[in-house]
Amino acid sequence: MNLRDLRYILAIAEHRHFGRAAEASGISQPTLSVQLRKLEELLGVALFERSSKAVVPTAACERLIGHVRAAVAEADAILSVALTLRDPLAGRFRLGIIPTLAPYLLPLVFAPLREALPALEVEPWEDQTSAIVDRLRAHELDAALLATDLDGPDLASRPLFAEPFLAALPPEHPLAARAVVEEGELARDILVLAEGHCLRDQTLAACGQSGALGGTLRAASLSTLLNMVAAGYGTTLIPGLAAGAAQDAGIVLRPLAAQAGRTVRIVWRARFPRRGAVDAVGDVIAARLRGFATGGATGAV
Repeated sequence: MNLRDLRYILAIAEHRHFGRAAEASGISQPTLSVQLRKLEELLGVALFERSSKAVVPTAACERLIGHVRAAVAEADAILSVALTLRDPLAGRFRLGIIPTLAPYLLPLVFAPLREALPALEVEPWEDQTSAIVDRLRAHELDAALLATDLDGPDLASRPLFAEPFLAALPPEHPLAARAVVEEGELARDILVLAEGHCLRDQTLAACGQSGALGGTLRAASLSTLLNMVAAGYGTTLIPGLAAGAAQDAGIVLRPLAAQAGRTVRIVWRARFPRRGAVDAVGDVIAARLRGFATGGATGAV
């Protein structure tokens, strides 16, 4: 048994498909099947049930998979520590980022990151907060950019920048004539993201709403919300970095009276050995967004 075989088990368990698992592992499907068969013979148990429709972990695999993940994570940690000893700012750096931030922040910071950290290969992974945190704790990500506070001694974080919220209104909406909008005034026709997005909860809290809404739209993406607002379907709150996309859609933006907003943080495992890389990435992002919160609703960053 070797580390490569353990990674094959994880790939098959994740993809539930030999072809996709082989592609993710960088080998051919026949090679993957042969290696799995050899490993099952060594262990004396079947790890997966194969059929023409699915590949499903057996009960034995479910019992072993936690140990497999731990072994692979420890091996990766050894490599990370060795890399840190050589150069913490070199190699792959897997960065989780929430969907309401990724499309607007990444174009701003990727060039500065490449310029400041040329040996660091930043790989973004976009997903909702809960999925990102799970991947971070499973050692599948090295750090994450989130807009919520996290509990637990296993994670650490630092704030990078404050992002104000803006009222997003159809041009013909009565509130569009206001210079400043009271958050509570948006509650009547507010549109929010689906459950699982932190921006949903932040929007409802800012507008004085509970989590229970009537028949209003719950969108899967911020771009859907913007399109619906532009069509006159309702109002919403958007994070400041999305101002350009909103204006391109013909939406009127107004500052909020209570200046609600969110703090974007970089989060990492407390025992992550490449803390220097986390700090370096955070420093570049914070410098790029310095002054953004006070730069106006559509000010350049």
